Amino acid sequence: MTYFNLRIPYSDFLHQARSIIESLTLLSIRGYLFSVFFFAGFNKLKNWDSTLYLFEYEYTVPLLRHDMAAYIGTASEILLPSLLLFGFLTRISAIGLFLFNIVAVLSLSEMAPAALLLHIIWGGLIYSLFLWGAGKLSVDRALFKSNRTTE
Repeated sequence: MTYFNLRIPYSDFLHQARSIIESLTLLSIRGYLFSVFFFAGFNKLKNWDSTLYLFEYEYTVPLLRHDMAAYIGTASEILLPSLLLFGFLTRISAIGLFLFNIVAVLSLSEMAPAALLLHIIWGGLIYSLFLWGAGKLSVDRALFKSNRTTE
């Protein structure tokens, strides 16, 4: 890193430190989102009758029958966070989970303000993964590593 052709002291160290912090931050975001969404989906699977009841009487998912919405929603909550955790197809998974999050907010007619705030926070975290990808500690990085030297 140079500025006006002058070498900034410790620039290599600062670049390495930023890279490590960035990778750990993206990994922690992926782990957090996994724990939130995956375990919500897992709980839906454990209590499938309750899940079908909730989708029929509580959640109003537009354009879908309640049983189809339950299957698609539960599958989304299990598959997409799992892909994010490993950092595989991260941007595609992030788009899917972002859309799922929006549908979840829209499907609840009366959402508590605290729940809405959580969905906004999750949406922001998901969006950050869409923007920056999974980071260096990911399957995406191992499979699709480019020859760029700017990282």
